[in-house]
Formats: sequence, C-alpha cells, structure tokens
Amino acid sequence: MLAIRLPEDIEKRLDALAKATGRSKTFYAREAILEHLADLEDLYLAEQRLIDIRAGRTKTIPLADVMKQYGLED
Repeated sequence: MLAIRLPEDIEKRLDALAKATGRSKTFYAREAILEHLADLEDLYLAEQRLIDIRAGRTKTIPLADVMKQYGLED
C-alpha cells in the first residue's frame, strides 16, 4: 500500500485522465512508477559511482582497454 500527496494541479490532471479513459488514478500512478523506476535506479547508481570515482574508491578503465578486452578494437 502506498499513499502519496500530489500537488493540486497534478491531482486534477490525473483525475481528468482517469475520468476520460475510464481507468483509475491508481492505474496511472502505478504505470508512471513502473515506467520511470528503472531510470531513477540507474541515475542513483550513476551518481553513487561518480562519488566513488571522485573519492578514489573506484578506478576507471579507458575505453580502448575495454574494447581490447572484448575483442572490439578496430
């Protein structure tokens, strides 16, 4: 179970969409979360990786080395 508070304008838009399509507001909220959750997870992971690189906890590998390792060099 999840309860969220939305800005009034967003709530009105969501309500109008639900009424116009005969679907529930919950349906559209769930669809929006499912659509964007992977992107948010990727963003969080990228931000954490950048923090680790800047702090010296993670090292980078030059693209040429990765290409060579996987036999993809020109």
